[in-house]
Amino acid sequence: MNRFIFLLLTSLLLIPGSLLAAQPTLEELQQQIADIVEEIEELQDRVSKPERHAATDRISWYGDLRVKADTLHYNKVTWNPGIQLDYADFGAKMAAWNAIAADAGDPRQAAVTNALTNFGAFQAGLSSEQQAVMGAGMAAAGAGQSVSPFMLAPTKKTSDINNDILYTTRLRLGMKAEIASNMDFSGRLSMYKNWGDSTGTKVFDSWNAFTMDGTDGGSTSGDFLRVERAYFNWKDIGGTPFYLSIGRRPSTSGSPANYRNNELRGGTPSGHMVDFNFDGITIGYKLEELTGIEGQAIRFCYGQGFESEWGNGEMFNDTSTANIEDTHLGGFNIDAYNDGATLVQMTLFRAQDVNDGFKGTFAFPTAYAQLFAPTMYTDMQAFKNMNFVVRYTPSTVIGDINLAGINFAREEENGFVWFGALGMTQLVPNGKAGMFGGLGTDAVFEATLTEDNSKIYMAPARAENSDTQEGYGVYVGIQAPAPMGRVGLEYNYGSEYWTPFTQAQDDAMGSKLATRGHAGEAYYIVDINKNAFIKVGGIYYDYEYTGSGSPVGKPQKIDDIKKGTAYSLMPVVDTAYDLYASMTFKF
Repeated sequence: MNRFIFLLLTSLLLIPGSLLAAQPTLEELQQQIADIVEEIEELQDRVSKPERHAATDRISWYGDLRVKADTLHYNKVTWNPGIQLDYADFGAKMAAWNAIAADAGDPRQAAVTNALTNFGAFQAGLSSEQQAVMGAGMAAAGAGQSVSPFMLAPTKKTSDINNDILYTTRLRLGMKAEIASNMDFSGRLSMYKNWGDSTGTKVFDSWNAFTMDGTDGGSTSGDFLRVERAYFNWKDIGGTPFYLSIGRRPSTSGSPANYRNNELRGGTPSGHMVDFNFDGITIGYKLEELTGIEGQAIRFCYGQGFESEWGNGEMFNDTSTANIEDTHLGGFNIDAYNDGATLVQMTLFRAQDVNDGFKGTFAFPTAYAQLFAPTMYTDMQAFKNMNFVVRYTPSTVIGDINLAGINFAREEENGFVWFGALGMTQLVPNGKAGMFGGLGTDAVFEATLTEDNSKIYMAPARAENSDTQEGYGVYVGIQAPAPMGRVGLEYNYGSEYWTPFTQAQDDAMGSKLATRGHAGEAYYIVDINKNAFIKVGGIYYDYEYTGSGSPVGKPQKIDDIKKGTAYSLMPVVDTAYDLYASMTFKF
């Protein structure tokens, strides 16, 4: 650039005077040269800024900030904990251990005596409904049907819970960078926190309180950024319609769930079936060139949802984790038609070797210590305002999950949007179970002695059955233009065994699309400008079965839990509603 300026000035000085219409004075010529130099320097400065940006700022940043207020109300929350006990095994072991009492110093005699004494005292304190349930169980055991319910708490607790105001802030920072003409990088960092809380852990009262790898982006955790997405795209490989993408996948906010978030389609799979972070690979092929159908594409997706060995203390040869395996995810996402206004999509998905949970941390509930660790519970009475944090690791593989669904979305020219989705989930258990159950089935507990033979405790031995179970879900909605924005109405229903992978949705009460029962939502989006909007609305949940959002354990009827004729290791909610207001700013 400097050499160009020098040559330009020299050329001007060498122009013969006879060629000029008027001969300027030396002062005028010097002033003209000074003006030209100033203009060129200004142009050089303007050009060099984009050059410096292109050379040093390879990543383009964008993002959004959402502040939200929710008022949460849970109606008829019932806790009636119990397990399925093998009564025949229990009786046989009691008799066998008690018979060893010929040696007066054997600790098993005291263990049996204490167990029977505590059992008698506990049974006397049960409610009439609970005594009837356990009486029927023992009668069935006497008739040869050994597995029956065993209640763990002497009284059933039912109450309403209200959280009048919950404030949250969600910050998302998106990244893009061009690697080559047919290769680019995308990523997103996210912070999602409750106001006044950055502990990163919650007391475990439902699977929604369990922060794990697949749900980090949709679960409040603290004032720190998490890598929600990070992947590259390699398009038109070898001049063909093939493309490859590897990294932390864009598997959240898929269609048609993106409309309620006032966002463009943000995830590859159907939002009705999958809203779950995972690391993996996508191999795609643009079929439009072959079929002539606009926007048609097929993608094969593979990923890993759980790592069973690395980080689990394998060098100590911990046999308690010997039954777990890596969980692999795979399936097809097919855009059958996509012209920008109409989308028809199909999703086929399989989770292979699902364990009875995922790696994660939570604060251990005091109530569980009372049920399963009485010695520890006694010590905890001195620290009633404290919960110790544990790292959870599953205990066994419980089976496989298959999902299939189709969804349709249409955006009309007048701004009207309507959509519908239908999904099916299939649970294929293998007969094994952990503490909270098997895949869609309860665990059967058996009496077990501690290593020193001094105490008897109940441990999960197997699943109640290995029957394959199918569930289905429907999701419909409309969005219509309204003064200053849009209004939306949505409804979804899930059957008894409906088990989608939507746990990363950031609904305060847990993913509404995972509801086993009915959920309805109404909202009003008010546009402040093209980069900011206000959203007010509410979600109403009417649960019919327990276990929404979790594949572990047998779904129980909520009405039976309330009556005390059924049980659940975790509190269950009958109905609930969430009224909310939020402001979102895009930048």
